[in-house]
Amino acid sequence: MKLPAFFIAHGSPLLALEDNEYTRFLARLSEDLEVPRGIVVFSAHWDSPEQLLTVDEQHETQHDFYGFPEEIYSLTYPAPGDPALSRRISELFKDHNLPHQPVLGRGLDHGIWVILQKMFPEANIPVVALSVDSLRSPHEQYQIGQMLAPLREEGILLIGSGGLVHNLRLLSEKDQPEAWAQEFDAWIAKRLETWDLPELFAFEKKAPHVREAVPSYAREHFVPLFYAMGAADEGRQAGLMIQAYQYGTLSLNCWMLD
Repeated sequence: MKLPAFFIAHGSPLLALEDNEYTRFLARLSEDLEVPRGIVVFSAHWDSPEQLLTVDEQHETQHDFYGFPEEIYSLTYPAPGDPALSRRISELFKDHNLPHQPVLGRGLDHGIWVILQKMFPEANIPVVALSVDSLRSPHEQYQIGQMLAPLREEGILLIGSGGLVHNLRLLSEKDQPEAWAQEFDAWIAKRLETWDLPELFAFEKKAPHVREAVPSYAREHFVPLFYAMGAADEGRQAGLMIQAYQYGTLSLNCWMLD
């Protein structure tokens, strides 16, 4: 079976405790998929100049945040790893001369387990976590995703986990999203739907409100999109499955890439 790739916004860690439109969507999303043999996630919360990947047989749960209700720190997502899948990823990277390093004992950060807890609550599907490099060019990030495209034919689900509009300094208590956040998401959506790589790769110069949506200190949340897109380069089809907002500006969306 060939599985699609996804870009999935992981929002706030509080999503792990919430029951809302977005979390219910994530639960339904897994129901509509063939059960993957494994899950590979490029996480915004693992930003490194060198490509890193987990090689654990069993993952710990990172609570890599502070100031949240005590309840959230008791949540765990004890998913297994898959050393054989990690070796397969390493082989694909070697085939394309990409320097990379295995990492043992890192655990799954909240950019990974918060969404997987909703999608696959039994935590019984092996997971391999991959770092992103927010300082690489979008084209390079896309190429790394391309390297892993064969995994989709092998029953592996590829996910880029981040956030297209993710600026924690501009969150508010408003019920309605800010117009600038919607305009940025709409600009990205139009170019994703036509797979307009030149425009998307130049988003920092061309997208409206880009400094608010993708501040320099949070660029790592946007770039998982390019890794996920690269894994779907052959088909170049993008579909927006949900668009929601929290705190006025925090964009919660999911793109299926096939």
